[in-house]
Amino acid sequence: MAQYAVLIYERETPGGAADLPPEVLRAHEELPGRIRELGGREVAGMALEPTSVSTSIRDDVVTDGPFLETKEALAGIFVIEARDLDHALTLARLTPIVDGGVEVRPLIGFDIAEPDPETAEAGPEAAESGPGIAGSS
Repeated sequence: MAQYAVLIYERETPGGAADLPPEVLRAHEELPGRIRELGGREVAGMALEPTSVSTSIRDDVVTDGPFLETKEALAGIFVIEARDLDHALTLARLTPIVDGGVEVRPLIGFDIAEPDPETAEAGPEAAESGPGIAGSS
């Protein structure tokens, strides 16, 4: 199946993910199962720390904070497998959002560039069971 990145944009709050309502966190934890029920698969997922702790590099200048000032920030990313773009959009619509939206982009490829030596020795099951968005995998 084709792979797609789902980029999650949310309005930032002072506490970051800790400010998300419990039902939204629960919905993120349930998302891989809901995607699976519709014939897709979540390959990877990650939540990002707030932009207040980011560092940007532009040319030779390093600055604290985000690269761009926006109302919504990139809050997380997950990679899904779907039959086609329409299927990917259907799956991405399941993403719980408080005050933002998602962007879906086809991937050229998604590979683990360098396996984690701790999980590589334990086998592929260990690598697949790591935390994703809000603890999902």
